[in-house]
Amino acid sequence: MNAVVNILLVAMVLSGAAVVVVGCVQFLLAALHVLRRPYARVAEIYPRVAVVIPAWNEAAVLQRTIDTLLAMPYPADRLRVYVVDDASTDETPRIVAECSERAPGAVVYLRREHGGQGKAAVINHGLARIRADGWYEAVLIIDADVLLSATALRRMARHLADEQVGGVTAYIKEGSEPANYMNRFVAFEYITAQAAARRAQNTLGAQACLAGGAQLIRREALERLGGQLDTSTLAEDTVTTFRIQLAGYRVRFEGNAVVWAEEPNTISALWKQRVRWARGNTQVTWRFRRVWLHPLRVGALGGPTFAAIWASVVFMPVFMLAATTGLLTLFFTDRSLSIEAFRMLWALTGGAFVFITLSSLLIDTESGRRCWRQGLLFPGAINLLLIVVGLFGPMITAVFGSQLASVGLRSGEPLVTYLLLFADIWLTASILCAYLLKRLDDSGRLRMLVRPLLYLIGYGALLCAITVGGYVAEIRGTERRWEKTEKVGRTGELAI
Repeated sequence: MNAVVNILLVAMVLSGAAVVVVGCVQFLLAALHVLRRPYARVAEIYPRVAVVIPAWNEAAVLQRTIDTLLAMPYPADRLRVYVVDDASTDETPRIVAECSERAPGAVVYLRREHGGQGKAAVINHGLARIRADGWYEAVLIIDADVLLSATALRRMARHLADEQVGGVTAYIKEGSEPANYMNRFVAFEYITAQAAARRAQNTLGAQACLAGGAQLIRREALERLGGQLDTSTLAEDTVTTFRIQLAGYRVRFEGNAVVWAEEPNTISALWKQRVRWARGNTQVTWRFRRVWLHPLRVGALGGPTFAAIWASVVFMPVFMLAATTGLLTLFFTDRSLSIEAFRMLWALTGGAFVFITLSSLLIDTESGRRCWRQGLLFPGAINLLLIVVGLFGPMITAVFGSQLASVGLRSGEPLVTYLLLFADIWLTASILCAYLLKRLDDSGRLRMLVRPLLYLIGYGALLCAITVGGYVAEIRGTERRWEKTEKVGRTGELAI
């Protein structure tokens, strides 16, 4: 019986590496993307595209977004921009009016006098008008602050030549200038979460999300959904993606269609944005509970690999807690096995980290040049130290045994016991530390400590803490509001 329990506990410990192991699988699948011949059925087509921009106090960014859209090398008579104003109180109406005067018929202004019902409701207001006009062949839903690269829409639209494709999304890249350390962490994260993960999902034949900043939807697919987006969750883009695929269409990621976005540059701003995302993912997990692990019923969307990818995002903190529980239990019941399980966990994590980091810097070298430091420090300095111990612990002990013993780092010493205990609880403790760091950032005090502490704790731990924040908000039933991230127009010239 003890052997069975120990095997279970070791499995719990190794589950702490589930996220990075799944990350490795995604990069391997991304490498196989070319074998799916993703461009075999594309063609240079120019469907009539109605662009929907939900706007709430977007005066700082909206004009540049509209100007960039109108300047794209896309036939002018096949593009219309619908700005849906959610009762803005700034200069948004004036800016749209000026754009309409310069491009009559190409820019349409729609205003909701009573706002605050959520982003999906704002988009649906625009979709109702677009469907009534009857002109469109596809809808492009974007955020008010994003800048499409010159060829982005053309590259996305060509996939609609395949009538089985119901939706296409682009590669959202962090484009803030000047970019601070937080922007660069986000930039690195987007390489793994989009450039790699979404190519992997193309290979699987199942996409998790049409990115809210750039989702191109075929008219027929939208009509199959009733012509409206879901308003019951905080993840209307993900729900739309699932529903399109469940309706029998494919959804594709076009990695060569680049869309630049201004992302949060503080922990507090990132928290506000990502808790909404995390909460939305929790809602989607429950809503589509009959999809998971049912490939015969729903195809690739119900496959085990796609379920593993989804779980690695939604249940990150659960895996961390399971690993800590396993290590702590073994610490008090079988110390030697605890040490071996610890080494296995961090050796596995370290190998996966090296593979993912190098692959990320190669898959998008442009972003990699900007954020390689944040990529190397993504797990945090403490985790990097634990990785070194996991990979080279026995070697370090053999080479420096006498020196370590001289400072009390010898088996049986109280200091060693305390260090082992700290290492065993760190995966879960790092989540709490990330939350406390967020509170420090909120307070506005000692701001000079936020950056070095984030490098110490790790951006990955911050993402786990945000996911826990999403759990808590959902359990508490916090009001579902469109709490958009404030944008000030920092997207740089590199985005043009």
